[in-house]
Amino acid sequence: MSYKTLMTVVTDTGVSKPPLEASVALAQAWDAHLEAMCMGVDRTQTGYYYAGANAMILQETIARAQRDAEAAGQHVRDTLGKSDVRWNVETGVAQLADIGRQVAMHARFSDLVILPKPYGENRGAELEPVIEGALFDGHVPVLVVPEDGLAKTRPERILLGWDEGDEALSAARAALPFLSAADTVHIVVVDPPAHGPNRSDPGGLLSQFLARHGVKVEIDVLSKTMPQISDVLMRHALDIDADMIVMGAYGHSRFREAILGGATRNMLENSPLPLFMAH
Repeated sequence: MSYKTLMTVVTDTGVSKPPLEASVALAQAWDAHLEAMCMGVDRTQTGYYYAGANAMILQETIARAQRDAEAAGQHVRDTLGKSDVRWNVETGVAQLADIGRQVAMHARFSDLVILPKPYGENRGAELEPVIEGALFDGHVPVLVVPEDGLAKTRPERILLGWDEGDEALSAARAALPFLSAADTVHIVVVDPPAHGPNRSDPGGLLSQFLARHGVKVEIDVLSKTMPQISDVLMRHALDIDADMIVMGAYGHSRFREAILGGATRNMLENSPLPLFMAH
């Protein structure tokens, strides 16, 4: 079992280097085809301009987005042309409100989408809907690469966050190629329910499922000793010297996480490790 079609989306060449390098490395490791989608983004809201200005401004913003897409496409072609992987590049223009749909149309035919972190300095507003488009409408797992890049194409130690939710199970299934190749996978359960059906063996059924796929599993049951579960996961990932974190994405609604915060958003903002997510 392996990934045979990888995809990355480039909207800003300033943050494209880590995911591009990771995409090439993984395409080599998995003997996969790499698809790069280079998008120019129209960020205007034309309904707010004075009467008569809409057409003129729309033409200019679309032309600018087209130039951005062509520049991004040329940058990616120059980068991928130096590699020995199979690849193709597509360019296009999208309005900010519609970019998630366009990404999803392409992503749904991929095995894995590789993207930069969506939050931080000099990060465009389009990076968040790109990730959400792949996860929610494309129904494909996403590997979010930190600024330091992907250290290993075959992570030796992986932390798998487990809360018995559908999202976490989807992530575990989607990450099987990584999990099967790892030396150790730590299933991490934070504050398991005291009265749940699996209270006597938290993570036990998941470990059985993974072991039948040849995954070498350990179960770590932790207490929530920090304000956020994401903080507990990141600290434990550093304690065990993990190379990757695997977890379900958006167990709560995206609106709730955007306003109140949540494990997904906190991990996307702060994780120092590659983050594999599925919904």
